Amino acid sequence: MDLASVCAFCQGLPGVVENTPFGPDILVFKAAGKLFALTNPQEHPLRVNLKCDPGRAVELREAYPAIVPGYHMNKKHWNTVVLDGSIPSPLVRDLVQHSYDLVVAGLTAAKRREAGL
Repeated sequence: MDLASVCAFCQGLPGVVENTPFGPDILVFKAAGKLFALTNPQEHPLRVNLKCDPGRAVELREAYPAIVPGYHMNKKHWNTVVLDGSIPSPLVRDLVQHSYDLVVAGLTAAKRREAGL
């Protein structure tokens, strides 16, 4: 899965906003103002940071060399997924969805209603 496909998938999720709060080089995807994915499109190899359940994060890191602890993130709750073609596209989409779902689940009911989620 390439970066354009990952970005398109993120943008297709309900209530997602893409912006660059950390400068023009870092694309950030948020649901109701909460970060669930970020990437630097100029980076090689291409990578995306995604939130992950801590237990699942460890399992993924053990199973896939291209999934490592989150770069510049809380390594317990974030993974960096290297988009080098070694991870099947359905799994990458699942990991993006999982990250989004974790963020949305952590929102208050009022925030979810406000964001239309």
